[in-house]
Amino acid sequence: MINEKFLLEDKQCVIHGSSDAEYILIQPVNEHEMAQLEKKVSMIGDRVTEPVVLAAFLVRDWNRELSPWEAPSVFGTEGFGTGAAGTLRFVQESFVPFVVKHYAAASDVPVVLGGYSLAGLFSLWSAYQTDLFAAVAAVSPSVWFPKWDEYAGKHAVQTERIYLSLGKREEKTRNQVMAAVGDRIREQYKQLQEQGIQTTLEWNEGNHFQESDVRCAKAFIWCVRNLERS
Repeated sequence: MINEKFLLEDKQCVIHGSSDAEYILIQPVNEHEMAQLEKKVSMIGDRVTEPVVLAAFLVRDWNRELSPWEAPSVFGTEGFGTGAAGTLRFVQESFVPFVVKHYAAASDVPVVLGGYSLAGLFSLWSAYQTDLFAAVAAVSPSVWFPKWDEYAGKHAVQTERIYLSLGKREEKTRNQVMAAVGDRIREQYKQLQEQGIQTTLEWNEGNHFQESDVRCAKAFIWCVRNLERS
């Protein structure tokens, strides 16, 4: 099994999984998620027969690097920036080519982008920007993000397979902005179906902060399995 760390464009990157991978899984992570990667790869490997590589990179400025546009703070004092475009550029032009060159079984290996929370929204937003990804996993995505519903309603995704999930208690919050997440993800799921996208919406037990590693593993497993069937 591969377990490697390196710097690429000053970003801390980690590779876990099998050599000559037939599927490349890309995930932006925070420090907590970085520590969960080996466990996550093990869970995926238990359910997927083909060799996969999970390639993660550390996001240090979460609210800036993953936000598609500026927005005011909805909790605490930190607002949101406009760094998603730069992060996607890094993924497209540097990270994916590097991972495919060094760890993939072939140059045309399917690439899956996935993320949790704001990284889930980033992954979903990326599906509207490029057809690079064979599938996208948006796990408990921050679709409550200001004006996301307007954006999603006016644009079409370029990815053929999208996994959505949410915790059953995530919409039960006193924060009125974040409480919209349930209705927003239901509408997102409906829009994807109307666009003919292969999609699912899975409801997990608990709130936003429970079993993020398990939820992400399930998301990546769904993506790989549906790619296998195509």
